[in-house]
Amino acid sequence: MPPERGTILAMSDVEEKLHILLDYWIKHNREHEKEFRDWAQKAASLSTEVAQQLQEAAASMAAASNDLTKARQALIKSMQRR
Repeated sequence: MPPERGTILAMSDVEEKLHILLDYWIKHNREHEKEFRDWAQKAASLSTEVAQQLQEAAASMAAASNDLTKARQALIKSMQRR
């Protein structure tokens, strides 16, 4: 049985909202990543441990951004298949 009309519209709304959110999250994460790296440089003269932890946080943020980018690409492919 085909899906209800409301279900199709709801899926479209979810896709549209998710696409907007993914774009926002990716941009936002990249801003945080840069900020962490900047502060790591500033903190280096105070504490190498603090600087290292900030660099690790930046790397984790970059990895999250990469995963979000993959999710965005998968969403686009999914939307194109219809």
